[in-house]
Amino acid sequence: MQKSLHLDPAKCTGCLQCEMACSYEKLGEFNPSRSVIKVFTFHEEGRFAPYTCTQCDEAWCLRACPVDAITMDMSTGAKIVIDDKCVGCKVCTISCPFGTINYVQETGKVAKCDLCGGDPECAKACPTEAITYIDANATGYDRMKAFAEKSLPSANTSA
Repeated sequence: MQKSLHLDPAKCTGCLQCEMACSYEKLGEFNPSRSVIKVFTFHEEGRFAPYTCTQCDEAWCLRACPVDAITMDMSTGAKIVIDDKCVGCKVCTISCPFGTINYVQETGKVAKCDLCGGDPECAKACPTEAITYIDANATGYDRMKAFAEKSLPSANTSA
């Protein structure tokens, strides 16, 4: 079963726990500026939206890389950057229509979400379930049903 991150901005409180968990997992330090998941703040509306690589099927980043430094992890479906191959040309950052691949000045390479090898720390750290890791093929109805079953008290309980 292929899984994917599901981002629900309506549930995001802007706590930045996802950014902290991501940076700690990737770098061993709490540094949200180096996280590959970001929480955008819409100040006027007082709303927040988590945002990271959607691991899209088109994978324009993968196709655009001139040195084949981006490949697909067959077990997770994540498009991952192979640091040893990346030459830092930034062609992938230009090709990504969502802007979720970032050039890292300190390393001279790019960084993007790799789904933490199939166990995304951002989803585990999110206290409101604004970020969940679910069956990629689930329909909107399936997602709502699964959430309701997990969130609501069992109908089988007797008083």
